[in-house]
Amino acid sequence: MNSNLQTQTVLLVGHGSREASGNLEILAFADEWRKRQPQRHIEVCFIEFADVLLDEGLDKAAQRGGQVVVVPLILNAAGHVKMEIPEHIEHARLRYPAVEFIYCRHLSACEEILTAMKRNLSKAMHALDAPDPRNTGVIVLGRGSSDRVANGEVAKIARWLYEESDHDLVDIAFTGITHPRLESVVQRQIRQEMRQIVVLPFYLFTGTLIERIRRQMERLQSQYPQVNFALGDYLGFEDEIYELLDQRIEEATSNTQPMMMECDGCKYREFAADHGHGHHHHA
Repeated sequence: MNSNLQTQTVLLVGHGSREASGNLEILAFADEWRKRQPQRHIEVCFIEFADVLLDEGLDKAAQRGGQVVVVPLILNAAGHVKMEIPEHIEHARLRYPAVEFIYCRHLSACEEILTAMKRNLSKAMHALDAPDPRNTGVIVLGRGSSDRVANGEVAKIARWLYEESDHDLVDIAFTGITHPRLESVVQRQIRQEMRQIVVLPFYLFTGTLIERIRRQMERLQSQYPQVNFALGDYLGFEDEIYELLDQRIEEATSNTQPMMMECDGCKYREFAADHGHGHHHHA
């Protein structure tokens, strides 16, 4: 079915945060996307910690009929992307059999994200008065997951940053669930004689964890006054994020290339098989 010949609603799915400012940023992001793509009808919902959750968002989007394109505004594919959102979509298909629901890929670690991360690294280096990258450590700081593929995307971006920069040391750290944590990696880099350290959040928007990271950075600067620290920007409003969302919709609706989800061998696939979940990612 040609999406140009029917009603299409884009449902942007944010993670949601206990920190209201994080949810407000996602709503502001959606407003900007509407300005960039005025031909799209864009609705917003959240996975948790917000007023409009998945089922309500799917119901609202389905009211227009036609086609609902579900777009996860999420960097890494863990349980929310691999199981929770698809399960809610399956239930929505039962409630609205006349509506076509299409599920897009998450953002992922890709060239566009790398471009934005490189820009944020450059800004942070200039904030430190452009020190020598060879004695300036970089730490890519992710959310942390029990899913190895999701954690691997943080590692992939860190490796790509290393390949395309002059920094001798580019490490990863996580704010929770898995290790290493930020403080441990900072200690390790200082032992390796890094004179400056840049922390680059692998995050889209503000929230409780971004606020925690800022407090951690203040403590680290106080603890290690001989080292200069810089905290890079998170990614949310970069042009590349908007471009990626448009790409994901085109991929999912044009049928020009297969939709891929890095699920082979993941714990969620095994759990789904054991518990009778369909684990579908296709349209």
